[in-house]
Amino acid sequence: VQLVESGGGLVQAGGSLTLSCAPSERTNIPLGWFRQAPGKKREFVAAITWGGENILFGDSVKGRFTFSKDNAKNTAYLQMKRLKPEDTAVYYCAGMKYWSNDYYSEHEYTYWGQGTQVTVSS
Repeated sequence: VQLVESGGGLVQAGGSLTLSCAPSERTNIPLGWFRQAPGKKREFVAAITWGGENILFGDSVKGRFTFSKDNAKNTAYLQMKRLKPEDTAVYYCAGMKYWSNDYYSEHEYTYWGQGTQVTVSS
């Protein structure tokens, strides 16, 4: 399964941006988003079961980001609001073969997208 991300770009602080993640084939794998800023470790952002029963967020984005899916379009969306300069990073969509309670760990994910840059200016 290949994951294709889109929607990154440059936005001012306080603004909004939506990232998309589209698997290359119809699948029911759980998905997650991670981000990595220069010189920092990859950080968990959000995870969702394909059925949408569980949606979880990292502490730094809770209350500002939402994660949703459009099964008809086979696409997942990360809606980012009230963006801050510290949200600047390359954002990666990732997929697990099966749901794991260690969803916050990048090691649980088998499939990765190429990454999309998000830059938030102050």
